[in-house]
Amino acid sequence: MNRRLLLVLLSSVSTAVLFLFLIVQFPGESGSFGLKLMGLRIKQGNNTFSALHRKLLHGTTMKEPNRLPGEKCTKADIVINQGATRPLPTGIPTYTVEIMNICVTGCDISGIHLNCGWFSSARLINPKTFRRLRYNDCLVNDGKPLINGGTVSFQYANTFLYPLSVSRVICS
Repeated sequence: MNRRLLLVLLSSVSTAVLFLFLIVQFPGESGSFGLKLMGLRIKQGNNTFSALHRKLLHGTTMKEPNRLPGEKCTKADIVINQGATRPLPTGIPTYTVEIMNICVTGCDISGIHLNCGWFSSARLINPKTFRRLRYNDCLVNDGKPLINGGTVSFQYANTFLYPLSVSRVICS
């Protein structure tokens, strides 16, 4: 009888210790169990995306690009971050892309073109947000100005991440 009581007591204590460990590791808001906070919900237009362990901006440092005298903006004023998000139900990996205007001189930037290879997606992307015009030439925001501090974001689905980089911009 004492053995059974000791086993139940030991089991209860180990469960409590595990629970306390999880609360310390994932405190959440107001000390609540924070595992639910690991999922991030992204609202974009009529779409809501859910992402686990989304780390697009962590460790990003923004520094002033080298400018020529009188130069209002450069392609260095556009920053692209992308990272893996939850795969489609079919198992195809998805990636979220954020394209930001970080121009410190207060400029709006239009005609943003990216080097994008043969970019394609199994998930439909609004062509006004992002579209491939030809090989290695993708247009952002339908060519319209991305306001200072503004961000355009979208998700795509493919078996691999496409390297994206700014090829040219127009300073507005």
